Amino acid sequence: MNAFDYLRPGNLDEALRAKKNAGAMFVAGGTNLLDLVKSDIEHPSLLIDLNGLGLDKIETLPEGGLRIGALARNSDMAAHTELRSRYPLLAQAIVAGASPQLRNMATAGGNLLQRTRCYYFVDAAFTECNKKRPGSGCAALHGEQRLHAILGASDHCIATNPSDMNVALAALDATVRVRGPRGERTIAFADFHRLPGDHPERDNTLAADELIVAIDLPAQGFADHCHYLKLRDRASFAFALVSVAAALDVADGTIRQARIALGGVAHKPWRAKAVEEQLAGKRLDADVMHSAAKAVVAEAKGLPGNAFKLALAPRAVARALEIAGGVA
Repeated sequence: MNAFDYLRPGNLDEALRAKKNAGAMFVAGGTNLLDLVKSDIEHPSLLIDLNGLGLDKIETLPEGGLRIGALARNSDMAAHTELRSRYPLLAQAIVAGASPQLRNMATAGGNLLQRTRCYYFVDAAFTECNKKRPGSGCAALHGEQRLHAILGASDHCIATNPSDMNVALAALDATVRVRGPRGERTIAFADFHRLPGDHPERDNTLAADELIVAIDLPAQGFADHCHYLKLRDRASFAFALVSVAAALDVADGTIRQARIALGGVAHKPWRAKAVEEQLAGKRLDADVMHSAAKAVVAEAKGLPGNAFKLALAPRAVARALEIAGGVA
């Protein structure tokens, strides 16, 4: 592990000024970053500690939504009375991730910035990884692919986003608030994470001199009809092979609106827009859900090690919809 300096700034402006130093990185809970530092993947020259800057609040917005501070701990989010009652999909997804010990440290903003858990990225012994060394190739294309993407991948990277929380936030149409030297701006959650394309080293659209200050949830939380389903090799402390955040707006037995996002299948949380469109205006019915769910893999591409996801993903979507709609 390389040596680095440590700074605990007194305010956000001081933190942003310090980020101008070459090699400076922000740290909050550290549950992902410090692992990567110890594994010789990240090499910061300065760690800027964001704790104590007042970014840990969870507040109701005037228009009825909820603002989650970037430093709010995952365990506090999952236990928050208003969040649990109005956004149970998000609470379910958070509890499905990691372990209680990690959730006590992990933060909302840090969760958005998690790096992939691709075997070839997290092991410094593997040098063929375009995410670590652009232009070096993607070892996963001819290696172990069980956790890898079937949607939105490229010839340069087939890694997946590892977060459970991100999948629920994608389904809920959250907004990310960021701050930098040019002031504060908002990023629609759908635009925050990137597909790999020719530059898989870029995980998101956050500028190098910006930091996340909050995540805003809209007033509609789909509290009555939602479910987070996570399929994995172990019942706990394992990353998703396929996960589904399903949310339905139902009136008189008819689906007025559907929100579906998947994890474990792409470089970013994947919105299943084609499935959502097929369900809009349809009756709550298991056969309808199973038929619509097939559209999720219409543009998917499996590899020898993960082709099983082509069958698993639509079944997971259908099952999550059944539970969310109460027709299971």
